[in-house]
Amino acid sequence: MATDDVTAEIHGWFAGRLPGEWFTGAPEIVRDREEIAVLGRLPDPPGDVPEAERSALIDGLARRFREETRERRIEIAREAEHKFRQKVSWGVVCGGRTVMFTTLSVPVMTRLRQSERRVLDTLVAAGVARSRSDALAWCVRLVGKNADTWLSDLRDALQHVDRVRSEGPDVNS
Repeated sequence: MATDDVTAEIHGWFAGRLPGEWFTGAPEIVRDREEIAVLGRLPDPPGDVPEAERSALIDGLARRFREETRERRIEIAREAEHKFRQKVSWGVVCGGRTVMFTTLSVPVMTRLRQSERRVLDTLVAAGVARSRSDALAWCVRLVGKNADTWLSDLRDALQHVDRVRSEGPDVNS
């Protein structure tokens, strides 16, 4: 089954399985090789709430949702993990903030040249990161934040390549 087909199946399954009252719209499903992240939108706090109170209100709304839905989310995640053979993580989007409840932290091996290791060591020495691993994760988050449009275009191009591949001739015959 092509990647697009599996992703569409996952979207459909969660759309049919999640209680309609949980989120203000369809949840965003983000999928990679190891994990399916389900991100639901909660109602935004009123616009007239002061900023300091707004941040605490968003934290409280996210925490309340997490506690009130825990048992059902675990049940749904177990079903999805069995069906799709991937771990499921959960989060909410509220007031422009994303709050993740559970996520995987997957080790990734990489080879770095000395100049690249020096970048990581500088971040550790400056206290930006606790370790080379944390420094590398920090760098990846920074690139992701600052190259969002480029990465989005690249993902779209990869999806197009997957579609073309799946429509091509059968290489096994």
